[in-house]
Amino acid sequence: MKTQVAIIGAGPAGLLLGQLLHKAGIDNIIIERQTPEYVLGRIRAGVLEQGMVDLLREAGVSERMDAEGLVHDGFELALDGRLEHIDLKTLTGGKTVMVYGQTEVTRDLMAARKACGAKSIYQAGNVQPHDMKAGRPYITFEKDGETYRLDCDYIAGCDGFHGVSRKSIPSEVLTEFERVYPFGWLGLLADTPPVHDELIYARHERGFALCSMRSSTRTRYYVQVPTTEKVEDWSDERFWEELRSRLPAEQAAKLVTGPSLEKSIAPLRSFVVEPMQYGKLFLLGDAAHIVPPTGAKGLNLAASDVNTMYRILVKVYQEGRTELLEKYSEICLRRIWKAERFSWWMTSMLHDFPENDAFTKRMLQTELEYFVGSEAGRKTIAENYVGLPYEEIE
Repeated sequence: MKTQVAIIGAGPAGLLLGQLLHKAGIDNIIIERQTPEYVLGRIRAGVLEQGMVDLLREAGVSERMDAEGLVHDGFELALDGRLEHIDLKTLTGGKTVMVYGQTEVTRDLMAARKACGAKSIYQAGNVQPHDMKAGRPYITFEKDGETYRLDCDYIAGCDGFHGVSRKSIPSEVLTEFERVYPFGWLGLLADTPPVHDELIYARHERGFALCSMRSSTRTRYYVQVPTTEKVEDWSDERFWEELRSRLPAEQAAKLVTGPSLEKSIAPLRSFVVEPMQYGKLFLLGDAAHIVPPTGAKGLNLAASDVNTMYRILVKVYQEGRTELLEKYSEICLRRIWKAERFSWWMTSMLHDFPENDAFTKRMLQTELEYFVGSEAGRKTIAENYVGLPYEEIE
């Protein structure tokens, strides 16, 4: 088999890159080790930055998002029993975010790929990139008991934190930056109406809480828990009681509870690898970076990587600008580190860190109060939340 761009991973990053490349006339094949149903079964983020919304529209996969997604002009910070509104639209000159689940984004991209006839190979085993640094790269994989070879010009590694792409790069080439947080998020999905029409990020002495939603009838709630906690120890009743205790009284009284559709605990970490390329292999999304979900940046950072890779490849194939390939990593990392900073900051401001002494806790509380009480501070929060602009590819 031959193609121009081989994409490892059929999550939203790989599918979005594939869709954009297909529309630009650049041939690509996606290889995925799981089934489509498994990929769709992942419960993930639901807040899309303005830049990602625009990119999905450019890819021609926004019809259902625009019809069913919830445009949010702001969000709420619950601090010491009161709500502080962050008016995104006003503070950023008209930018907003879209609440639309990652599962739905993936579903739309899968449907678009099927409709256009682009090739995806699911349940591919033992996927391995070769000759990334010298010569013409290729990928080998197994399918239905046979071994296949896919020759290509470039490889896009969109296969996540545990995927083969980053692991295929010699360890001495990479520098890893990581922080593992001493808590996780216990999340519950339920078919109940949202407690508020906007997201609520709550700081509380018992720990952080987040009130989010997937639609006007489906909600996603989170509470901070120690990493030692087990999901099976949390009944629905216990979860709702804990969430209610961390919300301001007015919102706690409005909380509608119901049976959980899904419950899980997600560990929190910050992670970045440099560089994000090795020869003709390029890392995108979680293969190169992880953020704690507090700033809603994980999926959105993957989209900005896709935007950079796509626009570089268009110039490579249409204008012969192969020198741009060497700039991929540095362009991506400039934006990634800023998003990492914001996610780290939001996490530090809103969570209870067991190792923090009384002075540190008071400093963090004062820092957040300063930002919220200042027009410039609110603007800084807002412009990071809606997403910093994508860098132009010159």
